[in-house]
Amino acid sequence: MNTKYIIITGGVLSGLGKGVTTASIGLILKSKGFRVSVCKIDPYLNVDPGLMNPYQHGEIWITKDGYEADLDFGHYERFLDIDLTSKHNITTGKIFLSVLEKERKGYYLGQTVQIIPHVTDEIKQHIKSIAKMDNAEILLVEIGGTVGDIEGMPFLEAVRQLRLELGERNVLFIHVTLVPIIKGEQKTKPTQHSVKELRSLGIQPDIIICRCQEKLNEETKRKISLYCNVSKEAVISNHDVEDIYEVPIILEKQGLSKIILEKLGLKERCNTFHKWEEFVERIKRIKDFVEIAIVGKYTKVVDSYISIVEALKHAGYSLNHKVKIKWVSSEDLEKDESAINVLNDVDGILVPGGFGKRGIEGKIKAIRFARENNIPFLGICLGFQLAVVEFARNVLNLEGANSTEFDPNTRHPVVDLMPEQRNIKQLGASMRLGERKILVKKGTLAYEIYKSEVVYGRHRHRYEVNPKYISLLERHGMIFSGISEDNRAEILELKNHRFFVATQYHIEFSSRPLKPEPVFVAFLKECINYRKWRNAVKNKAEILRIA
Repeated sequence: MNTKYIIITGGVLSGLGKGVTTASIGLILKSKGFRVSVCKIDPYLNVDPGLMNPYQHGEIWITKDGYEADLDFGHYERFLDIDLTSKHNITTGKIFLSVLEKERKGYYLGQTVQIIPHVTDEIKQHIKSIAKMDNAEILLVEIGGTVGDIEGMPFLEAVRQLRLELGERNVLFIHVTLVPIIKGEQKTKPTQHSVKELRSLGIQPDIIICRCQEKLNEETKRKISLYCNVSKEAVISNHDVEDIYEVPIILEKQGLSKIILEKLGLKERCNTFHKWEEFVERIKRIKDFVEIAIVGKYTKVVDSYISIVEALKHAGYSLNHKVKIKWVSSEDLEKDESAINVLNDVDGILVPGGFGKRGIEGKIKAIRFARENNIPFLGICLGFQLAVVEFARNVLNLEGANSTEFDPNTRHPVVDLMPEQRNIKQLGASMRLGERKILVKKGTLAYEIYKSEVVYGRHRHRYEVNPKYISLLERHGMIFSGISEDNRAEILELKNHRFFVATQYHIEFSSRPLKPEPVFVAFLKECINYRKWRNAVKNKAEILRIA
């Protein structure tokens, strides 16, 4: 079977949820028996998003092969339960680099190198190579940004050409747009203008998926159908839901897969979608909750920690609990001594990864608070390193102990730059990146959690626990229960603590809705137990007070 391509474009404004929509379409088609893969096009000139500020771009997702990708990759991998690679991301930077390298080598035989046909041909070749590499029957191609962005023009032209070359039975266009509500009325003009812009570029959408607060009413659908030249059935409502995992269900209830398969000349092979519906129904029935404090410096842009939030949700669902997040700014903990009291009533404390000195001391305060008050704690990447710094300062009494990332002249560099990083001048894609094998020691909490001596985790860091201090740390009660094949510290835990675990690798990238990551499950299980214990203590105190 020849690969079928579904091109997803966006209109009106960015941040509408094209990534979740694309992932939802992929999940639906996979449940119908097709081999589905995904490609993300980012029209910016960056070669990858690895050096972008989280405030501007949100979280960086790390693929198994060590590529720093857009956060939409997280949606794709979670919804479709697949592992993507660097080759599944196309950026303007990548395309231009490839074209210019070919030009320097004389590949174009003296031709004037132009956007059309040379850049557009390169884009088409990249898209087709992904389909071939994955042996995909259906390849979803999400084009980042919005129609009308000047940097996106070569990509839209390339997919226009792709449809012309392969035919309408092989290339389908889905346009995601916004239908705002103003004074109680669903407004279609933004969608009309967006589709008009798309059609001026030679692309007629086959399906329009409308992001809206409330379900599209019939009159709104009729207007969009009439003015945008699509059938009324192909105008799909993607209205707000309580949980993003409901999105595939609301799309499929409107017959989205039937429309797609008909237009591509395909027939449904099987139907396993009920498994996803059962999962979502189970979520809706959950009444209990547990509250987790996430202590970070990007708490005003929660997309910076989206995979951690989703991993907590997955683990919570598996334990029949929803997770309530308390966002705690580590900078606030630094500035105000009393701010630490916000952690008094939470059921667990999580310190995630990050870069830069800002907010570091606040994170260390939160770690100390968790350790000294026997509150369940989970540290990830930087949270792992700072757990070592806190322990060295306050248990080992190593005055001024620090990471050389934050204090190059510290007397006690308990966390230090990895030797192979010391002569690197280029920042982009130069860290310790991607999946590594980790050896778990028997008889430890980590082994009890994983029930395996070997696990794999995705990395993104330049600094590591200084090997010179490991034996000293262990003599005072810190256990390094996971070590990489090249003898680097990967997992730590503390004796005589309710739950104190941290990992150098990013456990959040391994979590899936139906297959939660084991460390998150173990952490939340203890948080739930801690919550029950605290409530029992409060109730007992209240009974004694009344008596």
